[in-house]
Amino acid sequence: MKQVVLASGNAGKLKEFGQHLGGLGIELVPQEQFISQEVEETGLTFVENAILKARHAASASGLPALADDSGLEVDALGGAPGIYSARYAGSNLKGQAKDVANCAHLIANLATTPAHQRTARFQCVLVYMRHASDPTPLICQAAWEGVIMESAQGDHGFGYDPIFQVLDKGCRAAQLTSSEKITMSHRGKALAILQRALAEA
Repeated sequence: MKQVVLASGNAGKLKEFGQHLGGLGIELVPQEQFISQEVEETGLTFVENAILKARHAASASGLPALADDSGLEVDALGGAPGIYSARYAGSNLKGQAKDVANCAHLIANLATTPAHQRTARFQCVLVYMRHASDPTPLICQAAWEGVIMESAQGDHGFGYDPIFQVLDKGCRAAQLTSSEKITMSHRGKALAILQRALAEA
């Protein structure tokens, strides 16, 4: 098995990404085995932040690295929260409290926006870096279209999933099973693109 460091401390991502890439002979290891602190995300785009994270993990570990940067873009808010999705309601919150606060903040900011103008999409950018100075990293991007609703529903998922109405399913992202979500979501689609790219390489 070829070891690749995942530039994240998220156990869910480690499992999800590992399931996709295990068939390619890749064993994902968490970056916390090599570094104690995540790199500061100073980029202005998802691509820039994913590259920063991948390079940091590759440099610290000496291994190839995989990083993702994801977020929600709401058309009526000019693409916000975008790269600030995880800290939209403030940077001091953690876990479920953060998710609830972010959803509430977004609903409040869309309070006067009519339903037909509440279109949004999740974006995911994955970056695979062969080494820290890799001049041509693999960059895979995918989106998931939906609409922001006025209240939360569903017990699955995380983040904005309870208020994100999936266009082609007629339900919230938080009402999908994990197997349904991985085939439809921005992250699932980006992982499928990465799988194909790595297989061809």
